[in-house]
Amino acid sequence: MGKIIFYEGRNFLGRKWECSTDTVDTFRHFKCCNSIQVTGGRWVAYEKPCYKGYQYILGQGDYPDYPCWMGFNNCIRSCQMIPTYRGEFKMRIYSRPDLTGHSMEFSDDCADIFDRLHIHDIHSCKVSEGFWVLYEHPHFRGRQYFLCPGEYKSFVDWGGSDPLVGSLRKIKS
Repeated sequence: MGKIIFYEGRNFLGRKWECSTDTVDTFRHFKCCNSIQVTGGRWVAYEKPCYKGYQYILGQGDYPDYPCWMGFNNCIRSCQMIPTYRGEFKMRIYSRPDLTGHSMEFSDDCADIFDRLHIHDIHSCKVSEGFWVLYEHPHFRGRQYFLCPGEYKSFVDWGGSDPLVGSLRKIKS
């Protein structure tokens, strides 16, 4: 069973709150989040309520301060557990909105999309199988975007503020 523990202080100090279910608004449980422990499952933590804002993909382990989870600040306002998945992985990315333009299918991680496609902007994608993370920069750095199976006809659909995508990775259970 999945569990994530949020702490108001760095290094797992201060007020804490344990969570084992998707939570649309964490504000009543804690005011800020400076460290996290994931004791089971994989999670997506969001900067804003209702699964909005910056997204952070968290695997089992200790995160003593927010830079350790590539956080931009100490604000976590919602979270959801990533379902266990053991099947195949497949997604197609597109250079234009509405699943049009130059495209490429992936079934494995890609550390540098520009090296493979010679484009920086990914405007849409379709996830056929598995759960994926898009990263703003190459080599799995920068903003993170959690994708589950479905069509994303614009970068806004996955929570992006622009179409810049530098790498992508499968989320393995």
